[in-house]
Amino acid sequence: MTAGSSSMESVRFWWGIIVAKTMGDEAKIFTLSQVSEHNQAHDCWIVINGKVYDVTKFLEDHPGGDEVLLSSTGKDATDDFEDVGHSESAREMMEQYCVGEIDPTTIPKKTKYTPPKQPHYNQDKTSEFIIKILQFLVPLAILGLAVGIRIYTKSA
Repeated sequence: MTAGSSSMESVRFWWGIIVAKTMGDEAKIFTLSQVSEHNQAHDCWIVINGKVYDVTKFLEDHPGGDEVLLSSTGKDATDDFEDVGHSESAREMMEQYCVGEIDPTTIPKKTKYTPPKQPHYNQDKTSEFIIKILQFLVPLAILGLAVGIRIYTKSA
């Protein structure tokens, strides 16, 4: 630890969970797989903004229903939470359900969707192709029309 980087007094490893002692409080660090095990109505944990929340007691009181919270287990639910636009009082209420923090190295990196490269549609080349075909077909059509008129006038 560098000076001034954190107020941590000690860090120890205990039964697969890193426990950090910070100013007398024990802050637990959980992996995403550990949090994912808590995905039932009787035991529901979610991850929002790097913190782990045990929302089991809040499931019945959640305005969006318990399914909203249950569907957010086993992943980083920060985007789901932010998309809804929760009030400041809802954010303050969350603190009573906080049980620790998530180990950020266990959360999969978000990959940005990149559409596959497609050949660039060149409108200039398309119009050039049409002009070349017309340069061939128009004189051919005129020639065909002239031959048709000649044959028609000869027979009459």
